[in-house]
Amino acid sequence: TEFNEFLSKLPEQQQAYVATEEGRKQALTQYANYFLFEKLGYDKKYDQDEAFIATMEAVKRELLGQYALTQEIKDIQATQEECEAYYNEHKAMFVKEAKATAKHILTATEEESKKVLEEIESGVKTFEDAAKEYSTCPSKAQGGSLGTFGRGQMVKEFEDAAFTQKVGEIGDVVKTQFGYHIIKVDSKKEASEVKFDDVKEQIAESMVKEAANKVRSEFIASLRDAAQIENLEAPVVSEPAQAQPQDLPEWA
Repeated sequence: TEFNEFLSKLPEQQQAYVATEEGRKQALTQYANYFLFEKLGYDKKYDQDEAFIATMEAVKRELLGQYALTQEIKDIQATQEECEAYYNEHKAMFVKEAKATAKHILTATEEESKKVLEEIESGVKTFEDAAKEYSTCPSKAQGGSLGTFGRGQMVKEFEDAAFTQKVGEIGDVVKTQFGYHIIKVDSKKEASEVKFDDVKEQIAESMVKEAANKVRSEFIASLRDAAQIENLEAPVVSEPAQAQPQDLPEWA
């Protein structure tokens, strides 16, 4: 029905609401209002106002232009062979970066860090308990956890230690611009290549979009050339020119 079609065109975030009884009633009221206001417009002959007619013509031009452009690019596709070729030529783009998950304890001095490290190594405190008690980093509330991070997200000294330490290992004290760190690495993932099958749809979508943009630009340029549209400077005259250039629709 027309009402169901109306519902299907509502924004996605509203779909769940209109699926409820209350939401459907509200949508039905809104739908009915469209017809009531439409009837009001015809009854008062607002459809014959010059301003309304001009607005409709402007909307028609824009929609027709958008539709024409859509028709010109609707058949653009990316073949499996083209996608594979793109993948092979841009393999550097399809790499999962190395990741590390780690905790740390930050102190102001090397001496403090060494004392904390001794307590952990001797079993007096767990790493997490020591972080909560001694660390000056806000991560102390999570037992020193920094979550998962990739290369380039931490300062170099910290990054080098985190990505070279063994999983589960507590390394030597590391100095950075922030202070002294005791680092424990919980897990690591090495950099890996993303398989073609995992990205072929994204590649196809990207290639189609790029090709469509190219066709769009060439199509508009050819239309402008055919219509002899030129970028002319206004001539110097004694009286100001009266005519104003017509605004091009957004799709142009």
